[in-house]
Amino acid sequence: MAGDIGDLRHRLHREPEIGLDLPRTQEKVLAALDGLGYEVSTGTDTTSVTAVLRGTGGDAGSTGERPVVLLRGDMDALPVQEKTGVHYASRIEGAMHACGHDLHTSMLVGAANLLAARRDQLAGDVVLMFQPGEEGFDGAGVMLREGVLDAAGRRPEAAYGLHVMSSMANAGAVMSRSGAVMSSSDGLFVTVHGAGGHGSAPFAAKDPVTVAAEMVMALQSMVTRQFDVFDPVVVTVGVLQAGTKRNVIPETARLEATIRSFSPEAKARLKASVPRLLESIAAGHGLSATVEYCEEYPLTVNDGTESAFARRAVDELLGAERYRELANPLAGSEDFSRVLAEVPGAFLFLSAVPDGTDHADAAYNHSPYAVFDDAVLPEGTALYARLALERLAAARP
Repeated sequence: MAGDIGDLRHRLHREPEIGLDLPRTQEKVLAALDGLGYEVSTGTDTTSVTAVLRGTGGDAGSTGERPVVLLRGDMDALPVQEKTGVHYASRIEGAMHACGHDLHTSMLVGAANLLAARRDQLAGDVVLMFQPGEEGFDGAGVMLREGVLDAAGRRPEAAYGLHVMSSMANAGAVMSRSGAVMSSSDGLFVTVHGAGGHGSAPFAAKDPVTVAAEMVMALQSMVTRQFDVFDPVVVTVGVLQAGTKRNVIPETARLEATIRSFSPEAKARLKASVPRLLESIAAGHGLSATVEYCEEYPLTVNDGTESAFARRAVDELLGAERYRELANPLAGSEDFSRVLAEVPGAFLFLSAVPDGTDHADAAYNHSPYAVFDDAVLPEGTALYARLALERLAAARP
């Protein structure tokens, strides 16, 4: 089976698709699931795939009380031009599986095969969630609206997700923690409205560029002066746009930022304080600002009991030395947070750093040079399957 999983991963990697519409990826997943005995459905607003396997183990006659476990694998790629040089590199200009979702999809397909072959050992049902649009398109939110949590007819007892990393730890390490494991994410979109004029006479205009620059610096001061260092926030301005010519004061300037936080309290304070700060700066200079503060993804929070269960599964399958407890949550964000807000579960990271590569020097996820080693595919596949098998057995009355 390892060869089949690797082949699927390479085919997905060569033909990456971005966003919520992944027709060729969906086609590959549907073909891989064909004949395995799953109840398969596809999304209406996205090219998602939901597959339900009805276990026949345990008390097979008591369907009303039989537990359900959900396993998720995301499928979409990024708008990145690949520069890895691997023989299965992307053939699509400007698109790359730079975050390893091709591995997630392949491992979940592998787990689908393992679970189908052990259907008589499943003391309940398994829902496989093949999700598009994780990279900024809230594909998990779409699938929740389409009813993925009710696909088996009953809500899951637990939900699990895996995410490979191209750096951060030695090859094969599994990392996670109880509680907050990834930050929440919000988007900030600001337009400063001024009055254009000649660059030689700024007094006769209202310069939005200097005001936007002041806003960028004020946001960083706000982080250190208004928020507890032990409940941190991260504000990064990634877009700063203004003007067409060096001697022309433009009418407007625009900035966009990503905002990360690690508690509901900090998230609420940011939503209130950021617009107030920026609008006040603009007003202080006689200008105005349109500020859009968009709440995106909530904190990804691992349930304590499910985190402990997942760690035991790793210990028993791979060995206790392979698990690494994260001291702090990661500042990245995940739309699987929406699933974990509804269902207790756990999100784990699996290092796919190529053997012999120092993880400290390896390119991070989203880099055009990020390389994920196929060697983790069998282990990720087995871990997905074990989580479902053992969690269903534990939930059996």
